[in-house]
Amino acid sequence: MKDKRIDNYIEGSAEFAKPILSHLRDLVHQACPGAEEKLKWGFPHFDYKGVYTSMAAFKEHCAFSFWKAKLMDDPQNLLGEKEEKAMGHLGKIRSLKDLPPDEILLEYLLEAKNLNDQGRKITPKKATEQEKKELVIPDDLQSALNRNLAAQVIFSKFPYSHRKEYIQWVTEAKTETTREKRIVQAVEWIGEGKDRNWKYK
Repeated sequence: MKDKRIDNYIEGSAEFAKPILSHLRDLVHQACPGAEEKLKWGFPHFDYKGVYTSMAAFKEHCAFSFWKAKLMDDPQNLLGEKEEKAMGHLGKIRSLKDLPPDEILLEYLLEAKNLNDQGRKITPKKATEQEKKELVIPDDLQSALNRNLAAQVIFSKFPYSHRKEYIQWVTEAKTETTREKRIVQAVEWIGEGKDRNWKYK
């Protein structure tokens, strides 16, 4: 199912990105006709029995991600170190030539679809007691929580993983403006008892 917002996203992207995004979009629907398009976090996602894949365009490259990459076999070694070097699992995509052959991408997309068909889930790694002790709340986030008693109490009772997700979201902001907006949003959601990814569960 296609979404007009994704049309607009592609149309509003840089010229080099348009054919890349359009091609990835077509491959997703070829592999998984039941995939539903959505705009989350400001960039295109494809859902199929849960989150399936996503893509994004930046100033000089595009990115593509498999939601359950950690569970995939990766026979072509496409998903390994590249996951850490750039947003996405295929590295920085600057042209169609940077993409694996269609038949390989389709194999990966079919495997990702099958994982969702099977209801497979990524088991979060449990933090050790030492790791939990090392979780530091940024001063600006703590100050914002201090101004909202309900959020402060709820945050203190959140599981370690929930607190870590919010802290990472705030600290990974690229600009001060984005960081401030994320803190405001975080406190609002925490005050409502919501974890960082509540929208997508």
